[in-house]
Amino acid sequence: MASSSTPELTPEQTIALCREAHRRLERTVAQITDEIARRPSLLPGWTVGHVLAHTAQNADGHTRRLAAALEGKEVARYPGGQEQRNRDIQAAAPRPAAELKKEITASNRRLEETWQGSIAAGWPHADLLAGDKFRTDESPLRRLREVEVHHVDLNLGYRPEDWPDLYLAWELPLALAGLPERLPSSADAKRLLAWLVGRAKAPHDIELKPWL
Repeated sequence: MASSSTPELTPEQTIALCREAHRRLERTVAQITDEIARRPSLLPGWTVGHVLAHTAQNADGHTRRLAAALEGKEVARYPGGQEQRNRDIQAAAPRPAAELKKEITASNRRLEETWQGSIAAGWPHADLLAGDKFRTDESPLRRLREVEVHHVDLNLGYRPEDWPDLYLAWELPLALAGLPERLPSSADAKRLLAWLVGRAKAPHDIELKPWL
């Protein structure tokens, strides 16, 4: 998952970063009221409630897969696939803010406890992918991305400028490596390259394909 230009973080180091990210998210979520939960987030078509529901369910998905791996079983984070994931988000998003806040905290704690169990057991059966593209011992890095990006998506004061330097050092090279595939045309690629090598001004009108 990491390239030669990304920092080599152990699962234990990344879990420590995730714990800090979870606590920051929980402090932001503490201010949410029912009215705020219905506000639009930075994600098109999603309210703050949708982002919170997804973030909590993402944690539980990691917990589900890792807990099964500890027993040598292969269980997907979302057993019903993308359709179930979408249905569950839509069902949970309208819930009262108090319930959404409680679930964020509870799901974070469940995942952190499961990580500790995985460390103690030596990350057994890490290669049971269960439909994912990453090993179980890469779960903390994937969760870190999820929390840092969606914390910004809430549009409640947390900004990209607040991202930790270690997260930036891991994520930026990966995002840049995927940039060519997101450029809509060869012409746009040439304009971007001209800027990168100092031969043109920044092409602000390029519309990148979605980041996945």
